[in-house]
Amino acid sequence: MTVFGPILMAILLLGVFWLGMKESNERFVLVIDENQGVLGELQDSDGITYDYQDLSFEDAQRLFLASSYTDILYVSPNITTVDAARLLFKKQPSATVLSTIEWRLEEKVEELKLLQRDISKSDFYKIKTSISIKPAKFTQKGEQMEIIEEASAVGFVFGLLIYMFIFMYGVQVMRGVIEEKSNRIVEVIISSVKPFELMIGKIIGVGLVSFTQFILWVFLTIILFSGLQYALFSDMFEAGNVMSQMQMTPEMMQDMAPHMDLAQESGNPDNLINKIPWGNALTMFAFYFLGGYLLYSALFAAVGAAVDSETDTQQFMLPITMPLIFAYMISIFIVQNPDGPAAFWFSIIPFTSPIVMMVRFLASGEGGVPLWEIGLSIALLIVGFIFTTWLAGKIYRTGILMYGKKVSYKELWKWLSYKG
Repeated sequence: MTVFGPILMAILLLGVFWLGMKESNERFVLVIDENQGVLGELQDSDGITYDYQDLSFEDAQRLFLASSYTDILYVSPNITTVDAARLLFKKQPSATVLSTIEWRLEEKVEELKLLQRDISKSDFYKIKTSISIKPAKFTQKGEQMEIIEEASAVGFVFGLLIYMFIFMYGVQVMRGVIEEKSNRIVEVIISSVKPFELMIGKIIGVGLVSFTQFILWVFLTIILFSGLQYALFSDMFEAGNVMSQMQMTPEMMQDMAPHMDLAQESGNPDNLINKIPWGNALTMFAFYFLGGYLLYSALFAAVGAAVDSETDTQQFMLPITMPLIFAYMISIFIVQNPDGPAAFWFSIIPFTSPIVMMVRFLASGEGGVPLWEIGLSIALLIVGFIFTTWLAGKIYRTGILMYGKKVSYKELWKWLSYKG
């Protein structure tokens, strides 16, 4: 799976990409314009053809199903006041097609409004203004720390990866313990090592394998996806094909040029990719991934030692998985308010901090989370791992050699109470 996993992931990503690019965008649109030609006719674009007919909207609907038209675009007489039109379709158009039709119609309505107010289009674009607010946090040192709202999505993805891999590899530890116990292999191993040493060895061993496998997956997937994308779809990204693939006119491209240039300049410090503190983010991801795995895998190992089969684990899995699920769900709200009390406490509590702190760190921007809070979160996660390992060790020591008995929470409490 270390090799096959990235290949499968790259193929799936390319499949989604290919299906999206190959989507049929051929549309034959019947336009019913009740403005008596004042708007002017919409210009055809690649894959979208407009046909004007002198019909009522009701007559067009009656003829629609038997016709070759894919859509009916109805433009009401009060289009300049309601700023809305109606589109009927046989097969739902893609978001790209819909936005292209909207853009074309907006352009015509905008020209009509300017004409009614005796304003030239050139004068209008001279005064047309688009305001964007750039939030920045004013620190105790008097510095301004820019907040990158899009970076919170990266933090959310990191949190999701931590959630997935903690659960996946924690369950792998649990299954390994159950297998050794059911096969009675553990009876031979226990004669050479202490139960606690065996549990720690299994946790660390699976953890190192998982981290190595994860790093290989990331790099191999990126390399394979980039290479196959370039080999199979290079013609789609040529300068001459970009406009037709995106269903964009030269005027649209001109309006978006500043943003596209900014996105394409990899060396530009204002580029979104260059704004994200990847070094700190990846370092924190590695720590919280391993810290969260070590904390939860000890509990998974304890569950494996307490039962005889995987079917008996259900009653003990819920208390373990609930904090992980809750941390993932609360992260949605942390993105919106990374400095709130919920963000603070759940990024400190060890059972939720691996996911929440990653989301909060990137949503707040570099320097947005005080260093003492990060330090406290790390310290408590280490303490939490030590505590859960000690707790799991007491259960593991007793349960690993116990067979044929249904274990309850009351029985587990007795095991925890044993001295020595």
